[in-house]
Amino acid sequence: MDGILPLWKPKGFTSHDCVMKCRKLFKTKKVGHTGTLDPEVEGVLPICIGQATKIVPFLTDTRKTYIAELKLGSATDTEDAHGNVVEQMEIDDMPSEVEINSVIKSFRGKIVQIPPMYSAVKVNGKKLYEYARANESVERPKREVMIYELDKLSYDPSNYTIRMKIVCSKGTYIRTLCVDIGKELGYPAHMSELVRTETGSFSEKNTVTFDIIEEAVGKNEQNQLLRPILEGVNHLDILQVDDETKNKVMNGQKLQKPDEKLDTNPFVVMHNEKLLAIYQQHPEKPEQIKPVRVFSE
Repeated sequence: MDGILPLWKPKGFTSHDCVMKCRKLFKTKKVGHTGTLDPEVEGVLPICIGQATKIVPFLTDTRKTYIAELKLGSATDTEDAHGNVVEQMEIDDMPSEVEINSVIKSFRGKIVQIPPMYSAVKVNGKKLYEYARANESVERPKREVMIYELDKLSYDPSNYTIRMKIVCSKGTYIRTLCVDIGKELGYPAHMSELVRTETGSFSEKNTVTFDIIEEAVGKNEQNQLLRPILEGVNHLDILQVDDETKNKVMNGQKLQKPDEKLDTNPFVVMHNEKLLAIYQQHPEKPEQIKPVRVFSE
């Protein structure tokens, strides 16, 4: 039982809750998720089962797509709608559509974020939300993230809300993005709603809910819901190998760097349509490549 379960995470569940539930449903401990979603956020959360757990870091590293709603006029301690209001401002004049579009456009590309206090980022071995709950302040590390696409979908001047589509790199805090856009528009703001519609090659249209999974378990058809491991690493280049090299790969051996150009590092190693391993450029020997993960047959 090896593959990726394209789960639609429901509201009210932590990502860890989803892993625990999948362990029970699929009767295996080898389960891992691929990028935390806050409890009150729903959306695409690929769950890796069996040997697919070996690709968790590579699938986590893919682009994510979100639909977010930003609300102007109030900021909260958690930067979303579930925190305590820490700042409020009357909005006499909703920013114009031209102004909103201009500000949103300025956040495309590489940006620097300061993670929210209510987040799992660790400082000195302790999660930021632990400092926040203990009412302790700590300097938060800045981080660079990439906003590939950012577009306004709609805005409601009567409700002071702006809906946006965001395609971004891993580690992007959409809550913080909403707060920062609000600041640029001259108002306190928070993220009032969020849905993740895509992670890598997995999108909303090919996800399954827990109801569907439970129904499949009742018919002993749960394995049919799993997608091939290769779908989780299809953003990586592929190196096809012959029979002789296949045996070396399966034994976890280092190999001579191939002549063909590979644009990603790491990359996938395959033999006759079968995924064998994930290799990378050897960090100290430029003429060699070395295994990062090997999949047993």
